[in-house]
Amino acid sequence: MSYADKVFIDMCKDIIENGTSTEGEKVRPKWEDGSFAYTIKQFGVVNRYDLSKEFPALTLRKTAIKSCTDEMLWIWQQKSNNINDLHSGVWDEWADETGSIGKAYGYQMGVKHQYKEGMMDQVDRVIYDLKNNPYSRRIMTNIYVHQDLHEMNLYPCAYSMTFNVTKKPGCDKLVLNGILNQRSQDILAANNWNVCQYSVLLHMLAQVCDMQVGEFVHVIADAHIYDRHIPLIKELISREPLPAPTFWLNPDIKDFYQFTRHDVHLDGYETHPQITNIPIAV
Repeated sequence: MSYADKVFIDMCKDIIENGTSTEGEKVRPKWEDGSFAYTIKQFGVVNRYDLSKEFPALTLRKTAIKSCTDEMLWIWQQKSNNINDLHSGVWDEWADETGSIGKAYGYQMGVKHQYKEGMMDQVDRVIYDLKNNPYSRRIMTNIYVHQDLHEMNLYPCAYSMTFNVTKKPGCDKLVLNGILNQRSQDILAANNWNVCQYSVLLHMLAQVCDMQVGEFVHVIADAHIYDRHIPLIKELISREPLPAPTFWLNPDIKDFYQFTRHDVHLDGYETHPQITNIPIAV
C-alpha cells in the first residue's frame, strides 16, 4: 500500500476524532452561499516522507501531478503572481480582473535581495547555496512578508521551505532534504497536492545540484477539515490503499529553469475514482 495513503488516513482520523471544532466561533472563510465555513482542526501536524523510498501520491484518489507541478513552477520558476501564466484554475477565486493575486507567492520569490555574493532572489540563492555551501544551515525561503500582506489577495499558506543536506555512509552523493512550513491547510482540497508538488521540487533541485533526494517533512500549524468536507473525507479514508506509483523526472534537465510540467510523470499510478465538485471556502 502507498505510505502516503497511510499517513493521510491516520491524519484524517486523528483530526475527526480528536480535533477542535470552530463551529459558532468567529471565522473568516465563507461558503459560496455566504454561510460561515467552520472546521475541525488539529494543531501542529508533522508528516515525514522518505522520497528515496517512495513518491507520496495518494491512491485513495488521483492527484494531478502535472497540474500541481505547474503551480509549483509558476511560483518557484516563473515567479509569477498572475493566473494567466497557469494551466489550471486553482487560483481563479483569488485573482483580480487582470489575473493578479497581488504581491503573493511568485511575486515574493522574484524579489531580489542583496547578499555578499551579489543580488539574488530567494530561489537563485537556494540553488547557489546548495551548489556552493551545501552544509549551510541557512538555506531557506520565506514569502510571508508582513509589509506586503495588505497587497496580497490571499496570505501565503505554504510560506517557508528549509533545505538541509546530509550524507549516507559509503555514498559519494549528498542527500537533499526539505521542510515545508504551512500556517494553514484545507486537508481535503490541498493536502496531497502540496505534498506532491514540494516533493517534485525536492527531486528537481536534487537533480540540478547533483544530489540524491532524501526526506520531505511537512509541518502544518492548522490542519483542518471543513464541515462540508467531513462526509467526503470519511468516504475517502474508507477506501483500500493501492500500491504507490513510481516517480519519473526527465534526467536530461540539469538547469532548474528548463523544467516544465511535462518533465514529470507517475508510472503505475492506479487510483480510486476522483472526488468531484469539492466545495471551496473563500
